[in-house]
Amino acid sequence: MSAGDSLQVHSGQATTSPPAWRELAATFCIAVATIGFAPVLHLANPALAIAVEVLVGIAIVVAVPTYAPAIAIFVLFFQNLFVSILSPLVPLPSDLDFIKGYNFLVCSVMWLATFGLYVLGQRTQSAEVNRIMRWGVVTLAVVSLYFAIGFIQDGQPAAVYLRNIVLPLFLFQLSLLTAATYEVRITPFLVTLAVIIVGCGYVELVFRDVWLAITNSYTFWGFDELKATHSGVWEAQMRATGNVPVGLKDRFSFDFLNTPLLEGFGLSKMLRINGPNMHPISFAYGIGFLALFLFSVGRPLLALAALPLLVFCSVKGALIVVIFVVAAWIATRLIGAVLTLLLGIVGMIAFAVLAIRLGLQIGDYHVIGLMGGLDGFVQRPFGRGLGIGGNLSESYFSIDWSAAQAAGTIDGAVESAIGVLLYQMGVGAFVLLAFYFAMALKAWRLYASSGYLTQGLAGFGVMVVLLNGLFQEEALFAPLALGLMLSLTGLVIGSHVRMQAVAREDTGVEQLTGYQSVA
Repeated sequence: MSAGDSLQVHSGQATTSPPAWRELAATFCIAVATIGFAPVLHLANPALAIAVEVLVGIAIVVAVPTYAPAIAIFVLFFQNLFVSILSPLVPLPSDLDFIKGYNFLVCSVMWLATFGLYVLGQRTQSAEVNRIMRWGVVTLAVVSLYFAIGFIQDGQPAAVYLRNIVLPLFLFQLSLLTAATYEVRITPFLVTLAVIIVGCGYVELVFRDVWLAITNSYTFWGFDELKATHSGVWEAQMRATGNVPVGLKDRFSFDFLNTPLLEGFGLSKMLRINGPNMHPISFAYGIGFLALFLFSVGRPLLALAALPLLVFCSVKGALIVVIFVVAAWIATRLIGAVLTLLLGIVGMIAFAVLAIRLGLQIGDYHVIGLMGGLDGFVQRPFGRGLGIGGNLSESYFSIDWSAAQAAGTIDGAVESAIGVLLYQMGVGAFVLLAFYFAMALKAWRLYASSGYLTQGLAGFGVMVVLLNGLFQEEALFAPLALGLMLSLTGLVIGSHVRMQAVAREDTGVEQLTGYQSVA
């Protein structure tokens, strides 16, 4: 069995699967229809759009459940592209924000339908899956409790943070239950998706004006400019950075890796790539994930073709994930999985300590935000509720960054996902983080016994994204960062559980018929 086969476990049933190309084409067609028509339906009637998307999500789980994880990944990558193309028809920024939430609606409905069937017993699972699901439900319950506390105080940011936190958990459980029940052939889909994503990235990189024109990006980003101006985001950013954007391309212009540590090397500003999901940080994590996955399933040339785009996204966190995972793969071959994991954890701790020390010395906003979260945790260890503190809070726009740099901390938590979680959820944050880490360890144990690179990517990838969560909100809250990694983790764990069940069934049949396998 190859590394890619670990995600394509056969059931051993007497059913005939459709040809791979037909299944692939059907998956993409359903995915495009699922999210492509949402903006059009919303412009016609929002209630109709919501009803249709809910019914579509349920229909996918009932009729073609094996497509659900792939469709979830597709809509996370491409929804904003469809929204951008149709943005000239959108009347108000608030409408645009609402339309951009349909990917969360579809993913949530598919998760809820899958979870509902699991609870009703129509998808009988093993004791191992049941144990994982119980801990997942406990984690969701803790998050929901802090959402209720925060919603009473400030409903809108509480709802946004709830969405950001629960979506990776939804993707994990959706993938876990689906892969544990059915044969999920995700590799052909992800390889094809990677080709499309990389193609979009290079078109944007080489033909920027053409890309902006055909995607109606000037209109799409114009709505974002209006919202940023009215909310005070732009004023806060300009005061913090000293940069005053004039045109749209100025907004995409950043110093390489957005750090002052490289100023002495003469690296000039570069135009970041935003990708079809219209967000450079999220796109960078998506590209990094796809490059690693391509390599893990034996597509090294495609993986190498994706890496230049990762550089032009200029996102430190995504580069760190790629470097650490590749190093873990190599180290496993040299010193074994157990020692690699121990040294990897020590290395990540050392990296975090060094980054915090350097960040405090240079006044890095992410480290200052982390310190604010830690201070807030010490002051109120049981938390404040979701939405209280963070980049979405009103106090963010009044931060005096000069004073914060001098003090090395702020009153609140910003720019750090773990800092924000500790500030908002207190000790409850450790339940969430412990669940993530436990699932990563489980995937790594599978890798240690099998050697499948895809399992190693799932295990160590989640750990490195958690590391990045110390210094970046998007690491844990952007769906294409932690969400993709946890989706893959659910697939590899679920596929392994299902393969074990099939092996036990085959052994039982052999014993009943009097035959013994010699394979």
